[in-house]
Amino acid sequence: MRAWVVRSPGRLDQVELPVPRPAADELLVRVRACGVCRTDLHVRDGELPPRKTPVVPGHEVVGEVVAAGPAAEGFPPGARVGIPWLRRTCGRCRYCLRGRENLCPSSAYTGWDADGGYAEYATVPASYAYELPADYTDEELAPLLCAGIIGYRALRRAELPPGGRLGVYGFGGSAHLTTQVAIGRGAVVHVLTRSAAARALALELGAASAGDAYDRPPEPLDAAILFAPVGDLVPVALEALDAGGTLSVAGIYLSDLPSLRYERHLFRERTLRSVTANTREDGREFLNAAAAHRLRVSVTPYPFDRADAALDDLAADRVHGVAVLTMDRGAPGASS
Repeated sequence: MRAWVVRSPGRLDQVELPVPRPAADELLVRVRACGVCRTDLHVRDGELPPRKTPVVPGHEVVGEVVAAGPAAEGFPPGARVGIPWLRRTCGRCRYCLRGRENLCPSSAYTGWDADGGYAEYATVPASYAYELPADYTDEELAPLLCAGIIGYRALRRAELPPGGRLGVYGFGGSAHLTTQVAIGRGAVVHVLTRSAAARALALELGAASAGDAYDRPPEPLDAAILFAPVGDLVPVALEALDAGGTLSVAGIYLSDLPSLRYERHLFRERTLRSVTANTREDGREFLNAAAAHRLRVSVTPYPFDRADAALDDLAADRVHGVAVLTMDRGAPGASS
């Protein structure tokens, strides 16, 4: 099969690999689409330390079940399934037993610990695969499997009150989905991002305002989510919070934070929280919400053979919405 691999930092190479064989509890999936996530960029560039070398990136995978191990249950051949970032947890540690499997010290991740979806075939443990909403194309579903789920967890961690004022810093794949979920729940959303095109999209999707990433929002925020991996924005977002507000940092990677001044940034019970992966329950809740309320998913498809260009475009902020690899060979173009 065709596949892309990271062998050393900064390089993504196309190679031929054997079709993987599913383990006893795994599904073998023919890949139909795979989202291109900023985490893939961190894997390629070595900002996440390698756990498997070489590794096939990609963890927003939509595909069709073509085979299964003898212990894999729940998905018949031909079923459309999603392969997410979270691949395995131990099920026995104190975090797993408390319903916080995202913190499991033995957790493993697709496209980092195990080969992912930048390939024609991939495997996934059946108990970590997702059933997918019917009313979406493959390309629209792919971003939901990481961008959507992580954004949903970040929204939960931000503890936005009903009808509250939410600030969204950065407006890429995850943010544009999370914004729609928040607006659908009655929130007032203010988007702050450096991209003029992203600001225009935010307003189209119903944001109350859209300004530059370092601008002050037009009103104090009850909660904020930082999607941009830019540590310099942490004090900016904290300062924009009202008393009692919470800032949740959604990314797996963040550049270094500048110093914080307690009275200016944290006093009056402002809270700074990180987000670490997600639980399977987060994923199921989000996908159920996406099934009940149709989200507009802005994607830029790339043919599989241009995965390297998709990552380069993402790094240079040239992608509108979410880049998605398809098994077509047509030219990339935007759709939403």
